[in-house]
Amino acid sequence: MRMIKWQPSMQPWEDMDRMMEEFMPTEKHSFVPAIDVYQTKEAVVVETTLAGIKPEDVNISIENDVLTIEGRSEKKSEVDDKEYYRKEIRSGSFHRAIALPTAVKGDNAKAIFDNGVLKIMVPKEERVMPKTIKVQVKSSKGKK
Repeated sequence: MRMIKWQPSMQPWEDMDRMMEEFMPTEKHSFVPAIDVYQTKEAVVVETTLAGIKPEDVNISIENDVLTIEGRSEKKSEVDDKEYYRKEIRSGSFHRAIALPTAVKGDNAKAIFDNGVLKIMVPKEERVMPKTIKVQVKSSKGKK
């Protein structure tokens, strides 16, 4: 009997997002890049692989703690579609909007494009940064 590894969903709305993306109308030649989203102590980090896409063809915006990545990948080829035995490399436009898991400072975001991987770091708002409060002990010796 074949075993299937159980993998719990990291984000409760992930299945709903995937379903909505399937039903939303898209252009004939479009795709949705896969992303990784994680947090550090200071920032929310989003990474996506955009191999073959020029950084100047990518637009990034943040509004109301929603990160939007969009752009275009053009594949110039002289091969007619009828001649393909298999066609899996995607080209065309892409659009991805991600609700970030916490409040962020969108104006201070930084993006780095390295070897086909886009990494976006968005600092968290001060109000959501963990704060440590030291407990002071008041001595009651000598008082009655």
